[in-house]
Amino acid sequence: MSKKFASQGDMTEKTITFDEIGDGLWAFTAEGDPNSGVIIGDDSVMIVEAQATPRLAHKVIEKVREVTDKPISHLVLTHYHAVRVLGASAYGAPQIIMSDAARAMVVERGQEDWDSEFQRFPRLFEGHESIPGLTYPTTTFSDAMSVYLGNRRVDIMQLGRAHTAGDAVIHVPDQNVMFTGDIVEYHSACYCGDGHFADWGDTLDNIAMFDVDAIAPGRGDALVGKDMVHAAIENTRDFVESTYRPAARVAARGGSLKEAWDAVRAECDPKFADYAIYEHCLPFNVARAYDEARGIDTPRIWTAQRDLEMWEALQG
Repeated sequence: MSKKFASQGDMTEKTITFDEIGDGLWAFTAEGDPNSGVIIGDDSVMIVEAQATPRLAHKVIEKVREVTDKPISHLVLTHYHAVRVLGASAYGAPQIIMSDAARAMVVERGQEDWDSEFQRFPRLFEGHESIPGLTYPTTTFSDAMSVYLGNRRVDIMQLGRAHTAGDAVIHVPDQNVMFTGDIVEYHSACYCGDGHFADWGDTLDNIAMFDVDAIAPGRGDALVGKDMVHAAIENTRDFVESTYRPAARVAARGGSLKEAWDAVRAECDPKFADYAIYEHCLPFNVARAYDEARGIDTPRIWTAQRDLEMWEALQG
């Protein structure tokens, strides 16, 4: 292999921020690394996204303990990716919630995803030896469910396919705040390697219809205020469309994956090259866009071996 994946050499520690985005609602962010969310109810706490390892999860717990001593009762996982779910055991939450579709993806491809992500981005798996195994939910839902943390209602919904086929969002009506997982990003590249480009824009429209006052996105800074929320949704839409369009044009004329890579770079580099994890995401994004444009609706399972074969093809 002529050079390594962009993130294999990224060992720089990121600065953590912990911002209150509504009454009792917090966003744990770290300069483009995976975000987590915190929802404080009357008697207990719900965490959104677990982090990649128990050791990293304890960084979230430390921040939670700065603002509340209430027990953690629920953990919601917006999708199945290893960097989001494998730290679950640290929270000791009696309830772990995923969509039915996300659980099915853990069964189908969870181990392969873990193996693949571990070799792509080793820094995010600090303390990986403490991971007890794949994370499975205790509770699943189709379409929507509500959880009551005392009087505080939390709505957990699927609004459409986007980052994966099993994406969930979490809405807290009393503050009109949403936790979107990786459907929405802010100044961070979208990872589209398991995505559904044709559906992503409609899912963003469904989020926009809530007209929320704040969003904790999957990566990047917390989005507070309707103007910032709108800007992030439209920027995410532009990123997804700018990735898919050139790859689809190449696929339509029977061009190669390498030609799709060159076409996507030509359109996306001028706009997004300074985004967090842009170089990390790009090869996987191009490969998935090229596949979807050729009629492959279900993303192919990434494995460590497939990662390397794809990367070598793109390097020529």
